[in-house]
Amino acid sequence: MTTTISAAQVRDLRQMSGAPMMDCKKALTENDGDMDAAVEWLRKKGIAKAAKKAGRDATEGAVSSYIHHNGKVGVLLEINCETDFVAATDDFKAFCRDISLHIASMKPTCVRREEVDPALVEKERAFLAEQIDQSKPAEIQEKMLEGRLGKFYAEQCLLEQPFVKDDKKSVEQFRAETVGKLGENIQIHRFARFEIGA
Repeated sequence: MTTTISAAQVRDLRQMSGAPMMDCKKALTENDGDMDAAVEWLRKKGIAKAAKKAGRDATEGAVSSYIHHNGKVGVLLEINCETDFVAATDDFKAFCRDISLHIASMKPTCVRREEVDPALVEKERAFLAEQIDQSKPAEIQEKMLEGRLGKFYAEQCLLEQPFVKDDKKSVEQFRAETVGKLGENIQIHRFARFEIGA
């Protein structure tokens, strides 16, 4: 027996997820009307779409700015997409605002791992290695070290941080969902964060 999906359920899921109507209906149908399962289904679908679009050129986009209400923190951010049409949409602008707000709040130092200063990584690696129990086998020590380094990267790198508006997903997952929603490759290119006295 198939579950009947009402227009109200589709509308509610669309409001929650921002996904197109037909995708919302399919997500609810595939998950027997379970709203939480449908949201997760849409999230996975968006990430899969994002992976397919990753190789496409993103040469359009926008420079976004954010000034915190106290006037003491500001962010300049460049995000790229494939067309000026998408760059002009409310959804793209909202994504830029959300990422700017995240940067202001969470203070990442760079966008991705490759941008972390190698000298800083080596210093952190040496410090963390000293904290590990030396009586454990070498391969266990290495796994522990990599796990702790992962936490270090999650503090430094924007894409690896838990997203400030929904800490159940990373900024990278939020970016991938937005790619699925807007249908274009979207890349967070660079940012500068300013704070009085920092």
